[in-house]
Amino acid sequence: MASSNKIEDHRKKWDREEYERLAAERIQEELDAQEKAHQKQPPVKRELLRQRDYRVDLESKLGKSIVITKNTPSSQTGGYYCNVCDCVVKDSINFLDHINGKKHQRNMGMSMRVENSTVDQVRKRFEINKKKLEEKKKDYDIEQRMKELKEEEEKLKEYRREKKKEKKRKLDEDNDDHKDQQSELASIMGFSGFGGGKKSK
Repeated sequence: MASSNKIEDHRKKWDREEYERLAAERIQEELDAQEKAHQKQPPVKRELLRQRDYRVDLESKLGKSIVITKNTPSSQTGGYYCNVCDCVVKDSINFLDHINGKKHQRNMGMSMRVENSTVDQVRKRFEINKKKLEEKKKDYDIEQRMKELKEEEEKLKEYRREKKKEKKRKLDEDNDDHKDQQSELASIMGFSGFGGGKKSK
């Protein structure tokens, strides 16, 4: 009868402490695996951003027609092809945005950080620019420049003379054509001329 007074529970009983211990072990293993993965891969050292040493070709395909089929490689399809990222960009503005962007620079092995210039580097750059300006001033010869200006003025005067002559020639030709048309019209109609002459008695 003692067993009949006791209500039997058919639910399965879980050992809570055991499962908490197993979960803690699993989390610890995952953390250890992550640490090992980070230790195996050395941190990536990227170069600082530097100036492009080549000219970007945007005009070579302008005005040209290309036949594109299913088998045409992506580098030869329409648009601008980036061989670093293996992608095609449809217009020049987006292509420039792409090659100056973060993804492209990372694929080239560069970070988006720029090298900080020191005071000495800035002074050297100023000196180089000063030397370039001085060389340009030396190359600039006043007498030669005056001679060039005179030649340009003479060419301009000659051009204006030619224009005037051409204009006068066209006016003369137009007048001759007009006179020829009047004389033809007069002869067709049987007149010797259009008025202005003395009448014979």
